[in-house]
Amino acid sequence: MKKIEAIIRKSKFSDVKKALHEANVYFFSYWDVTGQGHEKVGHVYRGVSYSTSDIQRRQLSIVVNDDFEEVTVKAILDSAATGEIGDGKIFVSTIDNTYRIRTGEQGPETLK
Repeated sequence: MKKIEAIIRKSKFSDVKKALHEANVYFFSYWDVTGQGHEKVGHVYRGVSYSTSDIQRRQLSIVVNDDFEEVTVKAILDSAATGEIGDGKIFVSTIDNTYRIRTGEQGPETLK
């Protein structure tokens, strides 16, 4: 099993969600995060430019069986990319085991 964590632009979230659903990935968690990166976000107030290093993003956390890793990453890459600095990152790690709380089942079957 794999855990796929993606940090994407908030404006691309609906596109990513749609792409994941089309790839048959329906269960994931997400939340709003603030981070820092290479992208420079600037604001202009009364003709004066102010720079801030805090960038608003959305983070997704998805656990899939090994055979869904490639299709899940591809769905995110294809739907989240704008070609500009600040599109985000994807991190993939291995999950040793999962448990279904309701029944006590464990293993890859709990993801279905």
